[in-house]
Amino acid sequence: MNTALLVFRLKMALAMIAILLLGAAFTYGLMYYLFGFGGLAAITALVIMALFLTLFQWLIGPYVINAMYRAHEVKPDDPTYGWVYNMVAEVARANGFRDTPRVFIADVPFPNAFAYGSPIAGKRVAITLPLLRILKPSELKAVIGHEIGHLRHRDVEVLMAIGLIPTVIYWLGWSLWWGGLWGGWSEEGRGNGGGLLLLIGLALIAISFLFQLFVLYINRLREAYADINGALTVENGARNLQRALAKITLYMDPDIVKRTTNGTLRMLFFASPVNVEEIEGNVDALIEYWRRYKPSIWEELFMTHPHPARRIQLLDRIAASMP
Repeated sequence: MNTALLVFRLKMALAMIAILLLGAAFTYGLMYYLFGFGGLAAITALVIMALFLTLFQWLIGPYVINAMYRAHEVKPDDPTYGWVYNMVAEVARANGFRDTPRVFIADVPFPNAFAYGSPIAGKRVAITLPLLRILKPSELKAVIGHEIGHLRHRDVEVLMAIGLIPTVIYWLGWSLWWGGLWGGWSEEGRGNGGGLLLLIGLALIAISFLFQLFVLYINRLREAYADINGALTVENGARNLQRALAKITLYMDPDIVKRTTNGTLRMLFFASPVNVEEIEGNVDALIEYWRRYKPSIWEELFMTHPHPARRIQLLDRIAASMP
């Protein structure tokens, strides 16, 4: 196994174990300290309720997503998009899937692809119409490799489990804050620590947002892992995924050329729909800029995906390590 990939997997595993253990120890320890064994029972009930609601959202989520994205399913005999289905099937086989995920085309005005699904909806991959318009088939195939990586690594399930930690802490904080607020109105409540509960509740709500930052960090690691999957399972996947990332960015943010390159790219002044030829002419220069750029931790702190520069540089390392 590639040493860099092994180190990356170890880093990701340790980060996920750390947030789960830290979150569980924190919430259970606090509740035991405040309320004894009754607090342990309360937090367990809260975890079960959060898990139930999360599972419910997971089960119905794909149908909500399809409605929001106006997505329609395509089959291999589809006269217009059958080739997209066949491409997904090819990449899925290369990743060890026996069955092809269901393929959807989404009618929305921005380029994107995403993997989703649930036990009742099945595994799904959706691709938006603008993405089909701006990417070459080889670039689209690399993007599909990234999305199949999410399904292969069960990222929906992993992030759902990790996300329970800040959810439970937030609900716990909200409950204590609300109880402290109402208890604090009366003299008896103030004597029984209603004001203290209010302060603890507010602190827990703030801590839940801190844990959410850790969840975002895990999400960025999983996105990088999916990039690695696209690079390793699709021919010339690293280079084509870099080009796809640059094209998507240029489509969504044409002004990036003015902010980042000091004129090394051609200045673009267009509005959607973006001219595909203009995008194509700036892809390589934007990738070169990202190769040299060193993003700070603050630039990524609230992002669900790694900074594009980090993704480009990671893909460079993967490409260099391949025979």
